[in-house]
Amino acid sequence: FGLGVPVILRNSEETESSTRILKKRMRQVKNPFGLEIPHPATASVTKGVTLTPDCLEDCILTCYWGCSVQKLHEALQKHVYCFRIKTPQALEDALYNEYLYRQQYFIKKNDKEEKYCQLPEDAQVVNFGPVPRSRYPLIALLTLADEEDREIYDIISMVAVIHIPDESYRLSCRILYQYLLLAQGQYHDLKQLFMSANSTAPSSSDISPGESSTDRRLLEKAGLAEDEPELHEENSKDCVVCQNGTVNWVLLPCRHACLCDACIKYFQQCPMCRQFVQESFPLCCKKEQDEDESTHI
Repeated sequence: FGLGVPVILRNSEETESSTRILKKRMRQVKNPFGLEIPHPATASVTKGVTLTPDCLEDCILTCYWGCSVQKLHEALQKHVYCFRIKTPQALEDALYNEYLYRQQYFIKKNDKEEKYCQLPEDAQVVNFGPVPRSRYPLIALLTLADEEDREIYDIISMVAVIHIPDESYRLSCRILYQYLLLAQGQYHDLKQLFMSANSTAPSSSDISPGESSTDRRLLEKAGLAEDEPELHEENSKDCVVCQNGTVNWVLLPCRHACLCDACIKYFQQCPMCRQFVQESFPLCCKKEQDEDESTHI
């Protein structure tokens, strides 16, 4: 109104940074299932694949070769709305036998013995066709063997979708998806976190640059590629900002675990990829951290 009143102008970035980040309330559950592929380089549809289960209780490992993509996801929906998939028979009923071959193993508690899975020769399957495919090469189902254990654990089954290389699609063997099925009728997609250190990343001796770039191109073609995590040369798990505090916070949706308790409140963008943070959650609470430090001392 003609008066010399000073004002403060804020740009859009400052306005965005003043918004409050939602902190997810997490619920800790114990996952009784573990599954690894110890020798991915030697796996193929014709030669088979070796799986190493690592379970906290007696379990049953059931492998379905050539499982229908559509029927599998329908089965996951049935777990939510119709009946719980807590036994191999429950999954087979949901799949309507839409798979080529089945193998089953009994896994003793804490037994890490390798299990060899292979299609029989009379199946005469050398590939599963071009991408996009109507069948997954291999589905591994882990379920609790003892009915009493199913009453104890929130997670009652784990479904792993495994890619096996063949003549049509030579992407190296790997677990594409892992679904944790809960007794209450939910299922969750188990995803890895991207740490700021490169200690958990594969070494250069394990994967050559050419193989890595080729695998990524194949993943992008199949629509399965994720953003590459930024790797740092330091081999510690300290906060990427202050380099002093222990990394404790995971940022969503980028899934970078890179900030400590002191620095999390100052960032609305991920310091590693610059993506805006929508939510965040701690890896452990303050009480657990204090107990770990006292034990270490």
